[in-house]
Amino acid sequence: MCEVLRDTGVAGRPEEYYQQRQKTGLPRRPREYFEGAETAEIVSILGDVTRVDDEESDYDSRRYDDYADYLAWTIERGTTPNGVFGAKLMWGYFNGFISHLRELPGRSELSDAELLPSVFPNLRYVSVTRTDKARQAVSLWKALQTWTWRRDADDGQVVPGDLVYSFDAIDHLVRSICAEESAWLDYFTACAVAPHLVVYEHFAENYASVVFEILDFLGIDHDDTAIVRAPRMTRQADAVSEEWIARYSADKRSRTPN
Repeated sequence: MCEVLRDTGVAGRPEEYYQQRQKTGLPRRPREYFEGAETAEIVSILGDVTRVDDEESDYDSRRYDDYADYLAWTIERGTTPNGVFGAKLMWGYFNGFISHLRELPGRSELSDAELLPSVFPNLRYVSVTRTDKARQAVSLWKALQTWTWRRDADDGQVVPGDLVYSFDAIDHLVRSICAEESAWLDYFTACAVAPHLVVYEHFAENYASVVFEILDFLGIDHDDTAIVRAPRMTRQADAVSEEWIARYSADKRSRTPN
């Protein structure tokens, strides 16, 4: 979705500018997705080494002495010529983001409902959900093992490597996805916010119409300016995904009391 919105040229340049955890200042490492729920199997599969520690990110607020300077840089980078800014924010980074914003002058005492609009005027939220949480969890579990979050159409055949199925990992991720989605809904309710809801399955089949609905929601004139290109990113689901989904469903049934 971020890719297609960027390509319109009028909906900002949404990226994950604010993916810094509150207690580390870094993106989540694979094992941090399982804090409090690690099993010996999960630890064995993920190990201790992660590319997060080796790869430099453009979106590292530690490059700036003052978070306000980093924030200004992201807003400049993420704004299209018509003045629209866009960013993607996952709930796992929300607390860290909020804590940084409260460090800005005059923001420490603002309520949650007041804080983000004080930094991003005329703020609008687009909330993305996926109906099939098991498929979402399987995709995430694969990504955590390979650290591959996207596949472009011109990448050719991607060899998955040694991927390992884990019921405990997938089941934990399903519950985490549901919990984070519930947390967003609680936040929207507390702040009296009505986000524009996008369902992943609908977007995957109707990306152009969904993008135009988003532009309408944002109040962006797109009659003659917006361009909606076919996404370069393709689904990462494959035979491994299908096998794991079937296996997880069977395992879940066998472990659920009658």
